Parts: sequence; C-alpha cells; structure tokens
Amino acid sequence: MKNILLVRHAKSSWDSPLVKDFDRPLNERGLKDAPAMAQRLLEKGVTIDAFITSPAVRAITTCTIFANAFNKQSHITAYRDLYNAPARMFLKAIKKAEDEWNTIAIFAHNPGITDFANTLTDTNIDEMPTCSIFAVHADISHWKDFEKAQKKFWFFDYPKND
Repeated sequence: MKNILLVRHAKSSWDSPLVKDFDRPLNERGLKDAPAMAQRLLEKGVTIDAFITSPAVRAITTCTIFANAFNKQSHITAYRDLYNAPARMFLKAIKKAEDEWNTIAIFAHNPGITDFANTLTDTNIDEMPTCSIFAVHADISHWKDFEKAQKKFWFFDYPKND
C-alpha cells in the first residue's frame, strides 16, 4: 500500500508587487497554518517518508515546515516541473519516488493540484484552499504503477476545517 498527501502551499504574501511570483514568501497566516496542519497529521498518526515540492518559495517553505515537524528535513526533494504544474506533471514526480517510501507528501500550487486531486478518486473538491491536504491510498508496491492503480480516498483537511 502506498499513500499520497497532496498539500497546497500555505497562504503567501502579496505585500510587494515587485516580488516575482516564484519568490513570494508565506504571509503571517501561512506561517501559522503550515505548522498547525503538520501537527494535525501527526495527531492522526500519519507518517511521511518523503517530501516532494515545487521549488517556489511559498511551496518549499510550506514543505520545510512540514518536514521539520516530522523531523525529516533531509527527505525533501524539489522538482522544477511542479511549479504551477498541470495535473499530468504530478504523475511524473510520483513515478520518480523511491519504492521504499510508503507515504509521500507533494507540495504544489492551484489549479494543478486541485485538478490532479480530482483525477484520483470519485471524491471531488471545488478547490484546494491554501495549506489543505488531499490524501489517497493506492494498492501498489511500486510508484511506477500509481497511475493505473485503484485509488481510495483517505481524507481531505484544511486550516478552517476545525
């Protein structure tokens, strides 16, 4: 059994119009929501073996906060293709995952992350809010088999869902 956690980056700052989209940092709310959502996962007993992220500042910062909460700072991989990626790019990243990892968390952006989440199971969402988590199980042993595998909805959670 393999598990995927799709995590939309936490709320980012729009304070400076001169900052490029790629370089936008998290705002105060994002810096509060990311550790809170990581803590919710820990409280649910979720374990994460690897963290895969878009290299954009807001995504990699969110990812790092989660990895720190799980004490897995050295388990972060950034994939350039996940920056504003369409749904199909997520499959590319998943196929690169190491088979010894049973649970991976992927940090990325809308609309691609919502579009990808909606291809996985019969559970559909209108939009993944910032710092939300959409999780599925796949009955596979190898990540290369993820695309064609039967997937089962696990949970959907977001900061204002408390």
